[in-house]
Amino acid sequence: MSLSCRRSRTGAEDAGGLDTGDRARRPPMDFQTAVQQTVNFVHLNQAWAVPVVFALAFGESLAFISLLLPAWGALVAIGALIGSSGIKFWPIWVAASLGAAFGDWVSYWIGLKLEYRVAHMWPLSGHPDLIPRGEAFMKKWGIPGIFIGRFFGPLRAIVPLIAGIFEMPFWHFQIANFVSAFAWAATLLTIGDVISKAVIWLW
Repeated sequence: MSLSCRRSRTGAEDAGGLDTGDRARRPPMDFQTAVQQTVNFVHLNQAWAVPVVFALAFGESLAFISLLLPAWGALVAIGALIGSSGIKFWPIWVAASLGAAFGDWVSYWIGLKLEYRVAHMWPLSGHPDLIPRGEAFMKKWGIPGIFIGRFFGPLRAIVPLIAGIFEMPFWHFQIANFVSAFAWAATLLTIGDVISKAVIWLW
């Protein structure tokens, strides 16, 4: 191998090493940045608003994903775009509601099939207190707990799982699931819309 080839390869490896080091030193994207980028994307690509909102609500309601990537902030921020940017409320509301309902439905099914084995699966294994808290909550509230739990952070992630583990009757769960999903989505989007109008009024 010629000296020039060796130098070329060494230079490429050095460049790659520097690039890898730079990437390693970059801080991970924080929650606020992720929310802002998502909202900017929806604002600039309104045709994608409905599928993006569905995916956000689905992830926020699915037990495993919601513990890693809470999406409620993005939904509130997207609610602030309604009206002022030309995005319509009704399609966004329906998309968020169905995404939330299907996320809980999948969580219920996981609890039904896997039962207490879910407690040993990541990321739930890193939150050993959630299953006992969810159990105590559901024993106290029963079916209304599906509705109530929707509006409280960590409980939103765990209540459908517990409902599945307890083998709550399917239609009892689904009625509470869908009603609470539509109410929850309307609440988040309305909060965003009200904040947006208040800011415009104040300024």
